[in-house]
Amino acid sequence: AKCTSSVVGIRTTTSVMSFFGGSSEQTGNGSGVIYTADGYIITNYHVISEAVEAANSKIDVFIGNSQSTSYPASVVGYNISCDLAVIKIDAKGLTPIELSDSNQLKVGQYVVTIGAPGGLEFMGSVTYGIISGLSRTVSTNTGLKLIQTDAAINPGNSGGALLDAQGKLIGINSSKIASVEYEGMGFAIPVNTVKEKCDKIISKKGDR
Repeated sequence: AKCTSSVVGIRTTTSVMSFFGGSSEQTGNGSGVIYTADGYIITNYHVISEAVEAANSKIDVFIGNSQSTSYPASVVGYNISCDLAVIKIDAKGLTPIELSDSNQLKVGQYVVTIGAPGGLEFMGSVTYGIISGLSRTVSTNTGLKLIQTDAAINPGNSGGALLDAQGKLIGINSSKIASVEYEGMGFAIPVNTVKEKCDKIISKKGDR
């Protein structure tokens, strides 16, 4: 209840040219969290990457549900190696997410996710679990240390919130390992890393 108004749905729309010269629209969905009351929103870079890379594209943000009025968003900046991006909508009086301290996390503590698994029609979906591990490295290319959780994370949850039992943000949901052999392993970028990188992006000091 405390956090649902701070988690948004994100839809990217890109125009794709066909081999025969025609065009069609391609959409993608993800989640984000409201960082400031005046419209800065944090998400994963991979949620908006197609819109960043395509000339004819747009990003829309939905607050509340997929039937609500959408806000056009602009890209403030991004950090590809950390899979983080900041976008901005023209709005005032939004409800920013409250931040925790990811250095204080303990394996076994309860966590909750909020996002839009499977598409914007499922915005505000909540799952829960525990922290399964800390300082996990999924990609050796970046060396980024992630929070591991057994809370269900599905396509569309990317960029959404991983919260502690007090409703404070402890991470941004980023990736999942899933196969026949795995029940599912979810990973999130720790909030301290998120704050550091996104503050640099907003102040135009972030690398791309």
